Amino acid sequence: MDIERLWLQFHEPLKKFVTQRVSDPANAEDIIQEVFMKITAHINTVKDEEKILPWIYKLTRNTIIDYYRKQKPSTKLPDQIEVHDVSTDPNFNSELAMCITPMINQLPAIYKEAIKLTQLDGMSQKKLSEHLGLSFSGAKSRVQRGKKNLKKILTNCCHIESDRYGNIIEYRLNKTNAPSYCHNHKCNAN
Repeated sequence: MDIERLWLQFHEPLKKFVTQRVSDPANAEDIIQEVFMKITAHINTVKDEEKILPWIYKLTRNTIIDYYRKQKPSTKLPDQIEVHDVSTDPNFNSELAMCITPMINQLPAIYKEAIKLTQLDGMSQKKLSEHLGLSFSGAKSRVQRGKKNLKKILTNCCHIESDRYGNIIEYRLNKTNAPSYCHNHKCNAN
């Protein structure tokens, strides 16, 4: 992978991304420089070219987090710390997927069943049509409507940024206008 090409392609978008999160322009530029040093050092670890963009943004987010950690005074950690598995995915798809169940439960019953069976339990839409006694096109339509309703619920709860491949690269709870059920699940920490 050509680092110069990556610089030309990603410098401006990363600059915008960082300056939205770091108010001091000099510190933002330092973070961008550090990100590109990390990219140069570790680009060979990315085997799939489609994963470069999410990997770069994850690297950038982590560098911003490190910047803020350096700014805060150290505090003593509690004796008992709850440990969560850390995803090795370069995106948040699997992390956000854990938050979907409470949102699926907000769907009308016919859509909730169709989404749970096909999306969570892995049932094919053909099997769903047989299970529900619907035509195949009727089952497909029910799943599509369920997904559309679920997307509305999800976007009411969370602000989501995704890459051009549809991978979620950042999300956070819409604290000002999110319905109450959004605040009742473990994903509201962002």
